[in-house]
Amino acid sequence: MNELHSETSPYLLQHANNPVHWKAWNDKSLALAKDENKLIIISIGYSACHWCHVMEHESFESDEVAEVMNKNYVNIKIDREERPDIDAVYMKAVQIMTGRGGWPMNVVALPDGRPIWGGTYFRKNEWINTLEKLRELYSNNPETIFEYAEKLHEGLKSLSIIPINSEETAFDFEILETLIEKWQKSFDWEFGGMARAPKFMMPTNYEFLLRYGYQTQNKKLLEFVDLTLTRMSFGGLFDTINGGFSRYSVDMKWHVPHFEKMLYDNGQLVSLYANAYKLSGNKLYKEVIEKTLNFVEKEWLTTEGSFYSAFDADSLNNENKLEEGAFYVWTKQELQEIIGDDFELFSVVFNINEFGFWEHENYVLIQNQSLEELAFKENILLEELVEKKKNWEQKLYTKREKRNKPRLDDKSITSWNALMLKGYVDAYKALGNGKYLEIALQNANFITTKLWSSEGNLFRTYKNEKVKINAYLEDYVHVMEAFIALYEVTFEEKWLQNTKQLVDYCFDQFYDENQQFFAFTSKSDSELITSHFEVEDNVIPAANSTMANVLFKMSIYFENSYYEKTAVKMLQNIIPTIDYPSAFSNWLNVLLNFSEQNKELAICGQNASNELIKINQNYIPNYIVAGSEKESNLPFLKNRFIENKTLFYLCQNKSCQQPTNNIEEIITQLKIS
Repeated sequence: MNELHSETSPYLLQHANNPVHWKAWNDKSLALAKDENKLIIISIGYSACHWCHVMEHESFESDEVAEVMNKNYVNIKIDREERPDIDAVYMKAVQIMTGRGGWPMNVVALPDGRPIWGGTYFRKNEWINTLEKLRELYSNNPETIFEYAEKLHEGLKSLSIIPINSEETAFDFEILETLIEKWQKSFDWEFGGMARAPKFMMPTNYEFLLRYGYQTQNKKLLEFVDLTLTRMSFGGLFDTINGGFSRYSVDMKWHVPHFEKMLYDNGQLVSLYANAYKLSGNKLYKEVIEKTLNFVEKEWLTTEGSFYSAFDADSLNNENKLEEGAFYVWTKQELQEIIGDDFELFSVVFNINEFGFWEHENYVLIQNQSLEELAFKENILLEELVEKKKNWEQKLYTKREKRNKPRLDDKSITSWNALMLKGYVDAYKALGNGKYLEIALQNANFITTKLWSSEGNLFRTYKNEKVKINAYLEDYVHVMEAFIALYEVTFEEKWLQNTKQLVDYCFDQFYDENQQFFAFTSKSDSELITSHFEVEDNVIPAANSTMANVLFKMSIYFENSYYEKTAVKMLQNIIPTIDYPSAFSNWLNVLLNFSEQNKELAICGQNASNELIKINQNYIPNYIVAGSEKESNLPFLKNRFIENKTLFYLCQNKSCQQPTNNIEEIITQLKIS
């Protein structure tokens, strides 16, 4: 029978009424496969995945399909957001077998979990025929399957090994120039982003390019980042009516999104736009930040201070059927009725024309010119056009709120909460809105009180006042980065002490001396068919690159040489393997920490917090800040506090200048010009 009724994951619960006898991934389910000598179907997806829903409707709701699956297989359904460890291992297998990956992901494995076949979305007849053939092959010619499984398993294990670079050499920053030169060949200079579709936002890429462009004074790179952020914010991908970004666009112009909204994207993008705003002062970036955080607060912030995970791509249409994007799209007739006399101008701004047309008489709102350009062309005052746009969006918001909203994934994921927490902190730095800091602190309190056990470990998910699943390295590193970010705006040392506690726990539970990297899963977790060391940056930066960044910062705060040596060794192992920089951009950001331009600043005295606010308004990615308004035992601050004075200590390469009380002088020295 179907056992998913007892789960808390919204994705698993969506499948709880399927005729397929789904089981969750656990020791009992895996033991059953061995006891009955049955192949395992491992089906992985997530609640906001459109094609996961399509395959469910076509296949998993079918009695015909269920009969084949139930008779011959042990069927395990997995929420990839709950179990990214399982997803990562079997995704590697699918990529080896098919050359591509995605969700839904469906794998057939031996009773011991070793994969023998897999892919993504399958139509009903193809799915049935494949399962019948695999069952027949396993019954009549199992040797062939065992031989293939062994070869594939060896291939999977080899992918987990990162070559160790035994040479302890100084970092060569010329590699950055070479990689950037190669990377630029993929830039889309019309719409920003990479010149391909579908188009993912990849915030880590643009955080690095923004920093590298700033530190090298590369105007062309900064122009490209500005083009990308501007085009992403023009609509389509960005919900101009209510804020928030969808996961990606299916086209080159950031127009038609895959309509699900994910917490992890929006957290990182708020940070990115906040940093870009500090450098440029672009009002459009400020609007994006404010709209997105308004959306997050309204739709995803809970009374406990946590954030929900996602909105589905699908919502109920006028015929009460689930349809991708139904909540977000408009017909021309609808828009004419809502906007009224201003419709002609509205159509110019939001392209109610061929550029903005999607399908089935539906339009997805998108600009392709700035309001400044449009105001000039339409002979209207910019201020008047800005006001009109606000009024139009308010009218559309009021109308849209009467529609059926997309389905909500109401579990809270630790790492995603931390990314959003950091987004709020970075927005506070850039805009000075105290409410943003207040929400960040609420979320940090939620993490420390609800997700952190007395034994020292974090949990991965939270729902209905219950925690579930031992956390992964991904969760620890993003919580640590968020806590460091909180320290950088509050100077409350408890956030650094919490981070140090988590760092040391990670060394105990995740660090592999032989690999010289941190495993994705804790040593206390059950082993999968192969180990997983996450080193490639993706839509979320790799757990190991984030860990290296944390270790670098903590080595300075606590003057801990072991932290620094570990981060350096991780970098030295990775740098020679980098071929395409997009997949290692956070590593390249860590590499920049070791440049001659990086500095450390201590602010000590009764006005330290006020002076910090002034500095935080500036884009200065190449420094680490610490401070206190009283005597501190933090190693980096020790013996630097002098009563009735506020002093700045600027350091570089562990060598510090004479302290000064001149903040303008300090900001000038920190900035690159």
